[in-house]
Amino acid sequence: MGRQRHKRKKHQMMILASDSVDTGIEQYRYHPWLFRVTVLLLCIVIGAGIGFVYFEQDVLAEKNREIKVWLEQVESLEQEKAALENEVDSLNETIQILSDTINQKTQNENELSEQLQKQTTPTEFPLTGSATMEEVTEGNPMCIFTATDGAMVVATAAGTVTAVNDDSEYGHNIWVDHGNGYVTIYRNSGEIKVKQGETVTQGTTLFLVGEENSKLGYQMLKDGVYINPMEMLTISG
Repeated sequence: MGRQRHKRKKHQMMILASDSVDTGIEQYRYHPWLFRVTVLLLCIVIGAGIGFVYFEQDVLAEKNREIKVWLEQVESLEQEKAALENEVDSLNETIQILSDTINQKTQNENELSEQLQKQTTPTEFPLTGSATMEEVTEGNPMCIFTATDGAMVVATAAGTVTAVNDDSEYGHNIWVDHGNGYVTIYRNSGEIKVKQGETVTQGTTLFLVGEENSKLGYQMLKDGVYINPMEMLTISG
């Protein structure tokens, strides 16, 4: 039987020495695999620590990028907000200008409407110069004027001549429709100065008055009903 060989166990030894005279030398024995495991674990811990640091740096860098992007978005939104506010201010100014324009236009239209209404409402005197007047209230109301020589019969408001007829009592009559429900009738035997269909304004001459045709019969209708002209006439003097 051959010589049996015994496997020799290897041990590592750690010697700790001190500079102090009183302190002896300490020896520690340990197995190689324990040293290797310790070194391996230490490397793992160090590697994990280094990896963690790099990971944290990457995470922090990513967070910084996200914050930077968020700040850029916030800045962009602030710029858009400022632009929108400027646009709103501009629109408000435009709206105010348009509102003022509309108000001015409405005011002008109202003034024109009032002026037109005044021009088409038969309130003026139907003669130039002075005249005496007699009021007839029986039957269809009428004002009978006796004008001075050289006077003219004139339209009391703007309108359209709708009829020029012969008149059995006064010689002729002229009807003027003022377009607002009012119609005025002028009865006189003087020279006729307008024709049917003609547009007249307040003061347009209808008849020339002489010594032989000084009488004017003046009547008025409102919505087809005769009314007293004196209720509408504005007489000064």
